[in-house]
Amino acid sequence: MDAPVRTPESLDLFVNATQQFERAQAWIDGIKDGIINFLINPKRTIHVRFPVRMDDGSIQNFHGFRVLHSDVRGPGKGGIRYHPDVTEAEVTALAAFMTWKTAVVNIPYGGGKGGVVCDPKKLSRDELRGITRRFVAELGDNIGPYTDVPAPDVYTNAQTMAWIYDTFNQLHPGENNLAVVTGKPLEIGGSLGRDEATARGSWYATEQLLRRGAVPGLESLEGARVAVQGYGNAGSIAARLFNDAGAVVVAVSDSRGGISNDEGLDPRAVLAHKEETGSVVGYPGAMPISNEDVLAHDCDILIPAALECQVRVDNANDVKAKLIVEDANGPLTAAADEILQRRNVVVLPDILANAGGVVVSYFEWVQNLENQQWDLEKVEKRLKKKMCQAVDETVDRLTELQERFKGGVNKGKSGPTLRDAALVSAIKRVATVVMQRDIWP
Repeated sequence: MDAPVRTPESLDLFVNATQQFERAQAWIDGIKDGIINFLINPKRTIHVRFPVRMDDGSIQNFHGFRVLHSDVRGPGKGGIRYHPDVTEAEVTALAAFMTWKTAVVNIPYGGGKGGVVCDPKKLSRDELRGITRRFVAELGDNIGPYTDVPAPDVYTNAQTMAWIYDTFNQLHPGENNLAVVTGKPLEIGGSLGRDEATARGSWYATEQLLRRGAVPGLESLEGARVAVQGYGNAGSIAARLFNDAGAVVVAVSDSRGGISNDEGLDPRAVLAHKEETGSVVGYPGAMPISNEDVLAHDCDILIPAALECQVRVDNANDVKAKLIVEDANGPLTAAADEILQRRNVVVLPDILANAGGVVVSYFEWVQNLENQQWDLEKVEKRLKKKMCQAVDETVDRLTELQERFKGGVNKGKSGPTLRDAALVSAIKRVATVVMQRDIWP
């Protein structure tokens, strides 16, 4: 696939992912260019087109694809999204994020991602089931417990994963196929703690980052003012967990708009209002604001938990937070990253901040392969350990890179960031395995 044409600031997720990789690469020595090129490009991209009979008897054709970015350290891992605007470039970038994310938290996966171009809001349950089953059948053995393991993503859920499992199981009778997909309902092999995993992981990571003193002027969550853009699963749970830990949630938003109250919002009550009305907008006792206003709100911690490329050149200077916790994938452009660095705003990058979801997906996969069911306490304890270890490794790596920068390495360029440190650790971890396995034949 040809790389998109670059502009002074691209809002293309693939371009931004490539720029982040190239920036981190400048801190890495001793890896041959051929290995670097191998690491940055996806291993394979599969396109499938298939017909589905609709409820009215008509036949519609759908386009789906699955990108396996890397299987160097284990099977591919990543979600399947259903969206009318999903593109190959977007999915390719997200698959790469998953390679680095699984390496940062050191679980034995590579990165994958998939999608079907469709509008779930206009499709019935039966039509979605038909699309899912046919998509899985078309992918065939390109997914599997030891090959490439899907999960939920935008507009897919536990029910979608149940259909994927059942379809794959019908095509592979007599085998333990539960581990073909994660994010399943509990009754068919799903893991306790999966629904909260992304938000809980970001909470554990944030607390550990603050304990390490990595955010000047912010020592703990007690009394910290938090704004959350995106009040879906990850955003609403993050708001509750941060609030329970002593933070004050002062602004939140969803696709219809936002609300603020400098005295603090009750995350549970806001969620109940959204479930009743369809939006956080109109919550009693709060001021109406826009999604853009949430990003610029006066707060200590900003949690973008919605879409990619939300903080850009045109609004990065408006951010007032000391710390940005990326619960979404790619919410900052590469250019915005540089502006925020100059302003001393610390960014806990997505490949670390929101890795809790894939960590608990890994736990589900292990439970399925071993025919076990872990209790919630065990899941959360192991998740906390993984997230805290990853934060410690990233902060230690950042300290190492800062010392190198002071010593003249990368002279003339900006100093390293937490994103650089996380990517350097991830790239080195994957590259080490490539070189240990060696080139075959």
